[in-house]
Amino acid sequence: MGILNRKKEYDYFGNFLCCAKSGVEAACYLQEAFQHFDVEKVPVHVERMHKIENDADMEKHEMIRNLAQEFITPIEREDIAALSQELDNIVDAIEDVMRRIYMFNVKALRPEALEFSALIVDCCQAFEKLVEDFRCFKKSKTINEHIIAVNTVENRGDRLHADSLRRLFTEENSTDEKLVWTTIFEALEACLDACENAADIIEGVVMKNS
Repeated sequence: MGILNRKKEYDYFGNFLCCAKSGVEAACYLQEAFQHFDVEKVPVHVERMHKIENDADMEKHEMIRNLAQEFITPIEREDIAALSQELDNIVDAIEDVMRRIYMFNVKALRPEALEFSALIVDCCQAFEKLVEDFRCFKKSKTINEHIIAVNTVENRGDRLHADSLRRLFTEENSTDEKLVWTTIFEALEACLDACENAADIIEGVVMKNS
């Protein structure tokens, strides 16, 4: 009778994957908005991105509520909390990009922004594959490959960030243009950094349990 009444274990790995998918959704939406950029539609994009971010927040809060109530977890509680926060940071960072486009009233995108949006999609998709493999990390033979894939895209982002800033400051641009796009490029790079930070946490879990 006790077995029948036993509470079903919470699926942390399933929640991680839901949050990773939110990151992919946000990244793809950002890329689409950039590819078909229309300054008049930016407020709509901000609202839509906020909805994606809010849904991801709900997933995070559900996980934290369960974490507070459970004594036995599949990996260390600190790692669950840290990974949950970094997953949230991915979507937050992508939302922040759209919010800056709105706040600075950007009328047209620089070509580097489109390059960044494509990299962010690649990075989020690579991270999603890593999270899919995370459930069986003790047996997985490909999880390190997925970690390397995320790191590789992030490194490409570092180079793009440096090249973008150099171009911005070597061309004849106004002071305002330089200020606005410096902050936007930083926000775009932060999306890739968030993916790498989350991948680093997973790598740490793998190493501690290997």
